[in-house]
Amino acid sequence: MTPPDEQHDEQQHDEHDAPLPEPDPRAPRVTRADPAAVAATRAVLDALDVTPTGEDAFVGRSLPKPDGRVYGGQVLAQALLAAARTVPDGRLPHSLHGYFLRAGDLAEPIELQVERLRDGRSFSARRTHALQHGEPILSMIASFQPPQPGVEFADDVPPHVPEPWDVPSAHDVMGHVDHPMARFWTHESAFEVRHVDGALYLGHAGESTGRQRVWMRSRAPLPDDPVLHRALVAYACDQVMLEPVLRRAGLSWMTRGLAVASLDHAQWWHRDLRADEWLLYDQTTPSAQGGRGLGAMRVFAHDGTLVASVAQEGMVRVPQG
Repeated sequence: MTPPDEQHDEQQHDEHDAPLPEPDPRAPRVTRADPAAVAATRAVLDALDVTPTGEDAFVGRSLPKPDGRVYGGQVLAQALLAAARTVPDGRLPHSLHGYFLRAGDLAEPIELQVERLRDGRSFSARRTHALQHGEPILSMIASFQPPQPGVEFADDVPPHVPEPWDVPSAHDVMGHVDHPMARFWTHESAFEVRHVDGALYLGHAGESTGRQRVWMRSRAPLPDDPVLHRALVAYACDQVMLEPVLRRAGLSWMTRGLAVASLDHAQWWHRDLRADEWLLYDQTTPSAQGGRGLGAMRVFAHDGTLVASVAQEGMVRVPQG
């Protein structure tokens, strides 16, 4: 028989080791997470925490990815955060424009070289080149501004959008699938992704429309850093930016021979946001041609506030004949 003191110690040990409950999807903000979600989020934060190596020079590493390709949203966020390290305090990114020039090498560090283009009374402009093997894989320009008063208006949130907790998550859709990419986008993902119009992971179901709506937030709490939250939205949205192109063309991520790659990315932040609160990504595609497709996105906070706009063109190719 175990003595009472030892029973108490064992009970405390068991309670400490027990997994924390999943975040309440109805909670306004993520305040707790299970160990797997915390680990996935920490891995992303560590990768985005670029290390200074000299004057306006930084280095970052890549997250492991089963397909062997560096995730474009990661490089974009790293380039933005490197640029943000060089601007005066209080200035937040309000826009970026970047070109993905080459595929990245997961095994190699990413060198980030920041060029100070201008520091004015209201705006700072920076160019960041992300390099591997001496060659640029991304070239980005970002602009920063302190909070200022001015004209105010914004589009309304689309009507009749289901609440995020009423929409299946990526884990619900393919958490049971024993495949490296399925695990990467579910168990190992730092973000909870919920497709209102049905996910394209396992096939194309439903209407071939150019409209898509996605709820997304981090799976674990995040630091109170407004620059980081803006960078994390750039990180997260890259994974779904071209899905309206696939949806309108009647394709899915399971389409045999499908080749998709981001070519460029433009983003504007209109208002403060938090990536650990539910954000609605309202997406459309106006055109696809010549092996390219254009995705457009408006990002709304859960209360309906328009917080960001995004556009991206990508290569979208399928075997002919």
